[in-house]
Amino acid sequence: MALLFLHRHPEIDLIGITTVFGNASVETTTRNALFLKREWNIPAPVAKGASVTIDASRAEREWPAMVHGDNGLGDIEVPHTIDLPLDPRPAHRFIIDTVRANPGEVRLVAVGRMTNLAMALKEDPEIATLVRDVVIMGGNFYVPGNVSPVAEANIHGDPEAADIVMTAPWKVVVIGLDVTSITTMSRSYLGRMAAEGDGAVKLLDALSQSYIDFYKHAVEDGMMVHDSCAAVYVVAPELFSSISGAVRVVCGGIADGQTIVKPDGRRFPPGDWDDRPSQIVTTGIESEKVLNLIRDTLLRG
Repeated sequence: MALLFLHRHPEIDLIGITTVFGNASVETTTRNALFLKREWNIPAPVAKGASVTIDASRAEREWPAMVHGDNGLGDIEVPHTIDLPLDPRPAHRFIIDTVRANPGEVRLVAVGRMTNLAMALKEDPEIATLVRDVVIMGGNFYVPGNVSPVAEANIHGDPEAADIVMTAPWKVVVIGLDVTSITTMSRSYLGRMAAEGDGAVKLLDALSQSYIDFYKHAVEDGMMVHDSCAAVYVVAPELFSSISGAVRVVCGGIADGQTIVKPDGRRFPPGDWDDRPSQIVTTGIESEKVLNLIRDTLLRG
């Protein structure tokens, strides 16, 4: 949904898609990106990204098939291979080259684990001064997590990478569970979109059904549209309220993956937040307007 929104919104020029492990292996998520590129006629290139966490000592976890299906796309029928070329560069190199070719213009929208971004920063730290901003779907600050009492899935999947990204000297906007968990789309709302929309929206409806089924414990016949909230922020930041402050990610222990903000203006003894950049943390959202903007954009055809 986020990808189709970014592709169809008239104010956005989608210039690249990068993949990462998380909902499934990077081989599977890359195949899925190529499949959606083909089905939705997206001209942007696809670059294959990281397959493991930036800290190689971290143990691999099982893919969350109960959330996104064994194939990462709700187990709809997807060909084993897609006859489209990949960009020859690894995702982090693609990011570096694209940012350097468009200084001050590129907005990075990260709706998965932050591994590719952290690798790009490690290889070329100067890109932080050349990116317009980084909009992240991830984290939680004043609400519980969704993979542990204190951690959200995208951050928990690679906490070290997330901490590198949060503390780099670029502008980061964090769209976390504080706003995405209260922005839900019902099965019937999506169904009406599919009935009115073209084949792309009908495909989106089909691949979302098992995801809606997964949410039956938390949402009444609907789903949280986490990633699409981050996509919406790119064009409609006025639909969000926020605070600013330095953000750190806990790496290790029972709070592994927890995101913590030190609000600007709060004084504490010297510590791990000192001399860190102030980032934007969203704390409120106009959910109905966000959903309607998603609908209107996807139905542009």
